[in-house]
Order: sequence, then structure tokens, then C-alpha cells
Amino acid sequence: MTIIEITGKAKEYRDILSFIRQLEDEADALKVAMIEELKSRNTDTLQTDIFTIRLAKYCSTRIDTATLKKDLPDVAAKYSKMTEMCRFTVS
Repeated sequence: MTIIEITGKAKEYRDILSFIRQLEDEADALKVAMIEELKSRNTDTLQTDIFTIRLAKYCSTRIDTATLKKDLPDVAAKYSKMTEMCRFTVS
């Protein structure tokens, strides 16, 4: 592949990512509008002719690793594991 071809692919890649971000923003706006409608109707479920729209609360438990490393560094080190990853960027 030539540098010109790679440059073209990189430009197309960035354009597609930009388009995806735009679509995600539009999807988020639609989601917010539907959530506001659920709240205005004082309900967590709304049935349409083809969709059931729900807003469900749930709880999640996570470990505060910063505090764990500060308070119990030996335990944090014992149960930590290094993972090698690869990051791809086009800038």
C-alpha cells in the first residue's frame, strides 16, 4: 500500500468515526427525549404499538482501586495483574 493510499484510508477512517459520533449524539438526544417523556408521565414503562420503552434503575458495586492502593497497597499489588494492550490512533 502506498503512502497516498494509507492517507486516503486514514481520512476515510476519521470521517467515518466523525459520522459515528454524530449519530451517537443524535441517538443520545432521542434517548433523553424518551426519558423525559417517561418522567413527565410518571412511569418507568411505556408501551407503543411495536416497542416497550423502559427506564430501569439498578445498583452496581465496584472496587475503588485508588483507595485500595492507598490503604492496602500490598493487597492491591497481590491482586493486580498487568495486561498488555494495543492502542490504535490516527491523528
